[in-house]
Amino acid sequence: MAAAAVVPPEVLRECGCKGIRTCLVCERQRGGDPPRQYPSQKTHRFIYYPDTGWAVGAEESDFEGWAFPFPGVTLIEDFVTPEEEAEMVQLMDRDPWKLSQSGRRKQDYGPKVNFRKQKLKMAGFRGLPSFSREVVRRMGLYPILEDFRPVEQCNLDYCPERGSAIDPHLDDAWLWGERLVSLNLLSPTVLSMSREAPGSLLLCLAPSGFPEALADGAMAPSRSVPCQEVEVAVPLPRRSLVVLRGGARHQWKHAIHRRDVGARRVGVTFRELSAEFGPGGKQQELGQELLQMALSFHGRPTT
Repeated sequence: MAAAAVVPPEVLRECGCKGIRTCLVCERQRGGDPPRQYPSQKTHRFIYYPDTGWAVGAEESDFEGWAFPFPGVTLIEDFVTPEEEAEMVQLMDRDPWKLSQSGRRKQDYGPKVNFRKQKLKMAGFRGLPSFSREVVRRMGLYPILEDFRPVEQCNLDYCPERGSAIDPHLDDAWLWGERLVSLNLLSPTVLSMSREAPGSLLLCLAPSGFPEALADGAMAPSRSVPCQEVEVAVPLPRRSLVVLRGGARHQWKHAIHRRDVGARRVGVTFRELSAEFGPGGKQQELGQELLQMALSFHGRPTT
């Protein structure tokens, strides 16, 4: 198994944080200021089990053994081989990484977008990178992704020495479509899902024989918990692919907490176009142009 690349010392002295976001680099530079803590943790933690599609209360918690269905998450383990992983990261590291928020570095392959004004420019976009051609082809072998055509790729580099993280957020829905697809490279992590909507989640007492027993059918709800107090932890093994859609895409925010980055991690996210840019949409011609460029696989990171 290939070892993770060593982070150059100069990277640990550079910071791209703005506004309220911080990383270990700028927290150290501020000296006397107290370091920023993790985002306030939700009161109740549930663990997602991909074999059942249910989220179950964590051990030794108030809701241990209680569960609720959590649709919209698909996890595919060992999506790439160790050799493919090593080659992909080696090729990424040949190109420059840009400093980003909260201790991350990034490489973008996509149009320049102003989401607030809902405008985009093609300047500098030459497609997804050549090393993603096989990844995209392989996605199409799975029924959930057989018609998935990515138009944008974003590589995010996380490092514990920089205190890398990404705060809870929802991806844009004006340009980006129904599915978000992310490949997790170099180390395992946890995708943390939270929801700010009012109301409660109905819980079932997980039957004996969990988790297999949950796959046989739902149990009668007999307890509830406020949505705003819940965080669902989705474990992401190394080299796994995760797909978010439906409620997991549009209603539950996703995050990577600093505490869940134990070694260098590269997350590769692929996004498809929304209906507005698809066939019959009012910007279908622009969408077709974007797709044609993206799937030429001639891209380099945009600046």
